[in-house]
Amino acid sequence: MPKHRAARLSAWALAPSLVFALAVPVAAIAAPADMDAIRKEVARQHDASIKRLQDWIALPSIAAENLNSREGAEYMARLAREAGFQKVEILDTDGKPGVFATLDAGAAKTVGLYFMYDVKQFDPAEWSSPPLEAKLVDKPGFGKVVMGRGAVNQKGPESAFLAALHAIRDANQAMPVNLVLVAEGEEEIGSPHIGQLVRRPEVAAALGKTMGVFMPAASQDAEGAVSVTLGAKGVVELELVASGEKWGRGPAKDIHSSLKAMVDSPAWRLVKALGTLVSDDGNTITIDGYPKAPPISAEEKAMVAAAAARRSEARAKTQLGVKHWIDDLPWLAANERLVSQPTVNIEGLVGGYTGPGGKTVLPHQAVAKIDMRLVPGMKKDDAVAALKAHLAKRGYGDIEVKVSGGYDATSTRADAPLVQAQVATLKRLGIDPTFWPRNAGSYPGFVFTDPPLSLASGHFGLGHGSGAHAPDEYYLIESTNPKVQGYDGAVMSFVEYLYELGK
Repeated sequence: MPKHRAARLSAWALAPSLVFALAVPVAAIAAPADMDAIRKEVARQHDASIKRLQDWIALPSIAAENLNSREGAEYMARLAREAGFQKVEILDTDGKPGVFATLDAGAAKTVGLYFMYDVKQFDPAEWSSPPLEAKLVDKPGFGKVVMGRGAVNQKGPESAFLAALHAIRDANQAMPVNLVLVAEGEEEIGSPHIGQLVRRPEVAAALGKTMGVFMPAASQDAEGAVSVTLGAKGVVELELVASGEKWGRGPAKDIHSSLKAMVDSPAWRLVKALGTLVSDDGNTITIDGYPKAPPISAEEKAMVAAAAARRSEARAKTQLGVKHWIDDLPWLAANERLVSQPTVNIEGLVGGYTGPGGKTVLPHQAVAKIDMRLVPGMKKDDAVAALKAHLAKRGYGDIEVKVSGGYDATSTRADAPLVQAQVATLKRLGIDPTFWPRNAGSYPGFVFTDPPLSLASGHFGLGHGSGAHAPDEYYLIESTNPKVQGYDGAVMSFVEYLYELGK
């Protein structure tokens, strides 16, 4: 091999000055990669990769608790540098810091990455294994899993992607694409400052050169099936606060409950206000002037029908711990509702005494933590404005609406090259995927898919995990089902995808 070609193969892992000094034609890296060499490197690095994931889980960055946000960004930056990104910066926002990194391999194509380094809150008492110890435990029916907060959402898949970069480099193979990484530390509170990261001139310029942006994921269900998802619902996270101070009635501090006979209750006021937001069964939004969801399209119906036919309703009910869907809907109709309908959900109700036993008080304040999911065609700002106007119209204008974060829904076309590369990769790996219109959950893909970037965006990655936002969250490491990939299989899926994107 000519000397300049050998230099090209490893140049993406070297110092930026050397990378930019090399002027090697694209044809120099066009040779097919030695997948066997990469696969051997993945296996050789397995223990180190799992240790990297466990160490990452041991550092929880929880935006809602202002815990380890700076430390989390610094750790994310370190992981990026170790994986071969030459330029890595921690960027401050009005909230938590983010990370911007680029990997220049001198490749013809560039791909964007979206990471999050923050995780949800947790109560160790609810877990069967300590949530920060990331122990390897046996999970019947699945195999060996790492259990911990952030295991699948999203540190497991993200660590597997980074492991893919380590393996490609250490197998002395050419990196097939250049990479642009944006990582944030506020996803779990509604990404209130993601725009301040992505719209910085240097970040927007780098992303503008990409063919799209994807987020590493564990996309296989318990049976190994994969759906290629074309978007996600938007979300608004907020608190509704009823207080004696703002209301002008009720107590200014907690008082003895016997006084309810002569003093108004902010807690009951909040409950009555909440009742006006939805129908009696809680399933239909009744907020005056609320944005309307467009009807589900024939194309989306076909996607849902194809996917639902392959999924087990019984397994879904068992995993979720439910016996009925809304209105006792059949499986297909329930899935159509899942992707097409907005929601107003009560995450939690907080007021007065919530400890053991009773404490006879009349609380001076009550809070409802709310999330509202939005489908394409609905705007976050319109939803918030309608909620405020509704409360005022119904006589509850004193109830404070405190929005902590949120964003609009996102969609990507099925024929986008970023998506078609997913389909090609999956089929080459023996998986016949279905399309899914959008995740019922949310991620801030709007900053990539909306103008001015107008990029494709999505999720990709084999492997399996579950329990996001819940106790006993896990990510599969060693699978007992040959159809479901463990950690090394997930790593190789990212390797295959990167080379497909580079074609």
